[in-house]
Amino acid sequence: MNSAVLQDYSGAPLGAPVYELNHVSKTYARNRVVALEDVSLTLRKGSFTSVIGSSGCGKSTLLKIMAGLIPPSKGRVVLQGQPVTGARRDIGMMFQQATLFPWKTAVQNIVLPIEIRDGPAAAKKAMDKAYELLDVVGLKGFENVYPNELSGGMAQRASICRMLITEPAVLLLDEPFSALDELSRDMMNMELQRICREQEATAFLVTHSIQEAVILSDEIVVMKPRPGRLAEIVEVDLPRPRTLDMMTTPKFGEIVDYIRGLLDKGEDM
Repeated sequence: MNSAVLQDYSGAPLGAPVYELNHVSKTYARNRVVALEDVSLTLRKGSFTSVIGSSGCGKSTLLKIMAGLIPPSKGRVVLQGQPVTGARRDIGMMFQQATLFPWKTAVQNIVLPIEIRDGPAAAKKAMDKAYELLDVVGLKGFENVYPNELSGGMAQRASICRMLITEPAVLLLDEPFSALDELSRDMMNMELQRICREQEATAFLVTHSIQEAVILSDEIVVMKPRPGRLAEIVEVDLPRPRTLDMMTTPKFGEIVDYIRGLLDKGEDM
């Protein structure tokens, strides 16, 4: 399943390494549970990577370490040449729920990270950028709408804008569309692909859906059960931009079946 040269959204070779994990392990001291064991990964500029595995395989732990929310027990985590030792400005994070503040409008929610970090004056200066991002995600005209007036998909689009407003080097996505219905989820995945392509973003997605991983990713990290280890990194040799029609093609089905086979091997991998 591996192709010779990993390519970006347009088919060009991917850029330089942005995020590197070298022999990362995590053992939780309280109960001595080994969540991750000897994980090494490299994310390149403009790449979209997904991680998939059974529940309890360490996906969430891996994402938290990459976000700087918890430290690894062993190994080294480096973003743009600097060790990740805590939360950083150049890391964008998006969760399963939109988590917008109900008393703030869409545009106020988007500039909130800048307001918290740099103060109200900086947030005011960032308004123009926030309006541009809302236009990018198709929410022009909804700038002053409150979260309770937005659909689930619209709220997640606003969350994408809030993640992008700080211009992070890497986007960490924790099943951001899992709460949406299937049609909305498909639509948002196509929107996410388009936004990442336009922003030249480097993205890392945690998902339980093989189909979602294949339609979005340049490469898919398949995890073994606890302790979480790499089973294989599968490169997705499908042309960009992806379309939902590709999900019915033999090539797409071949990749899905291959990944499902890796997951079905479980402990024997």
